Amino acid sequence: MKFCKKYEEYMQGQKEKKNLPGVGFKKLKKILKRCRRRDHRIASISHQHGNNCPRECTVCDGTFFPELLKEMEDVVGWFNENAQKLLELHLASRFKKCLDWFKGNNNRKRSHLGLIQQGKDLVSYALINSVAIRKILKKYDKIHESSQGQAFKTQVQKMHIEILQSPWLCELMAFHINLRESQKDYSGAVLASPPALFDGCSLVFDDGKPLLSCELSDSVKVDIDLTCSICLDTVFDPISLTCGHIYCYMCACSAASVNVVDGLKTADPSEKCPLCREVCVYKGAVHLDELSILLKRSCREYWEERRKTERAERLKQAKEYWDYQCRSFTGI
Repeated sequence: MKFCKKYEEYMQGQKEKKNLPGVGFKKLKKILKRCRRRDHRIASISHQHGNNCPRECTVCDGTFFPELLKEMEDVVGWFNENAQKLLELHLASRFKKCLDWFKGNNNRKRSHLGLIQQGKDLVSYALINSVAIRKILKKYDKIHESSQGQAFKTQVQKMHIEILQSPWLCELMAFHINLRESQKDYSGAVLASPPALFDGCSLVFDDGKPLLSCELSDSVKVDIDLTCSICLDTVFDPISLTCGHIYCYMCACSAASVNVVDGLKTADPSEKCPLCREVCVYKGAVHLDELSILLKRSCREYWEERRKTERAERLKQAKEYWDYQCRSFTGI
């Protein structure tokens, strides 16, 4: 079955989800067909000048890429919003879950298997849209005999609207492993076999360095390095900046020149990511709570030791902060 038909069937099967955004795969292919039928003489002239995609190509400049960019923003926005809601529900306190029950919200979607199924649906959605985007850009480059499709992909990665770069995908991977581990009793025996969100998703240690690895399909693999590039240790209380790089929370506060009491939201927009040197990356940072639970379970001794040192440092910074506030208030 051709991918276009497969994608259309998948989107048709998701009709119960109202306003579900997707890639207009068929529409974009029609745009490229019109581009293919353009005046061959223009293409031939531009080829002689070493430019396989003419500058006056209205399809390239004003239709194809803006249309695809808008669709990618909608897809990533929907995925992030719904993944966040799912994970917040999973991490909700017992009091909040009881409150939901009294409100009549304790339906199938809030059951253990319901959460797993929702996670699986989100992963399938991310994967099939990622493949759709890759295929349509590949088709664009084939028709135009250019590499502008790949250049566009690089551009959207810098704009942080690549769905496989989403911190919420990282959280879903950790969520899957946490659910899998929660099925084990104290003797280590597996009590149940829940439906898998991912095939081959695991936390591995390569020469002592943690790596979150997952094969989403035969052609799509995601590897996330969990070593903080500031302290050069396993990330503790991990946080993902808007550029996609993951750090320890306190390391990120240090890099942003803010106190842990004020937090990253008060960071100056001119502060840069230590790795990619991009600005304005701290205000929208995402706390990776599921990943924190996973690392706490997998590295117990390290986590406990780091927790003690972090607690001492936070108390020290908090004391310095409030001492400064008191002196400022009293004018001493």
